[in-house]
Amino acid sequence: MLEGNRVSRISVRGFAVASATAVTAVGSVVGVASGSVAQPNNDAEATAADTTLLADLPAGEQAQVQTASLTQQADAVAIQADASAKKDAEQAARVAAAKTAEAKKAEAEKAAKEAKERAQAKEAASRSSSSFPVQSSYTVAQIQAMAQQMVASGQYQCFSNIVDHESSWNYQAVNASSGAYGLFQALPGSKMSSVGADWQTNPATQIKWGLNYMNSRYGSPCEAWSFWQANHWY
Repeated sequence: MLEGNRVSRISVRGFAVASATAVTAVGSVVGVASGSVAQPNNDAEATAADTTLLADLPAGEQAQVQTASLTQQADAVAIQADASAKKDAEQAARVAAAKTAEAKKAEAEKAAKEAKERAQAKEAASRSSSSFPVQSSYTVAQIQAMAQQMVASGQYQCFSNIVDHESSWNYQAVNASSGAYGLFQALPGSKMSSVGADWQTNPATQIKWGLNYMNSRYGSPCEAWSFWQANHWY
């Protein structure tokens, strides 16, 4: 500490003098910022002869040296903080970019899948019931084979689930109470005549009608199946 004119001879290593007096930086100063008295240091006393000591400076310049040192320390801390903040910002930007790219990839894959399903549905819907030979009767396996050719592959399972619950794939099923008829229990069954006059005897005609109904009313067989699960009718 400074007491009157008595000044401790503390080395000014590490300090930069912001004044006309040249001070050589030769080490570190202990206790300058807090004003405490430095303990004797044999190594410090053994410095080169041209080392400038804090005690050798006028009182006013001692304050300048201390201020300059503290300023340098503060600048160094600020530079380090800026570098750390920049690094964190760059890392955050990379993470955000990766997430955005992943989201765009998922959207593109979803769009591609939907486009493929629409193309399949269009191709399947273009198959007319007349594409299948007329028979006097049909097995469940034959009817399901027809449906697999007329319904898009991504929608077939949902389509099949509805038929399973409505008629168990019996194209001549009749509801004794309501009169609902066929694979989809259309009510009245004559609704299916809109796609073919042979709606009573041709399962391909019924399949085409049922697919059109699900697409127009719900958007797809899977949307129709979701509604069926919630309400047990469609």
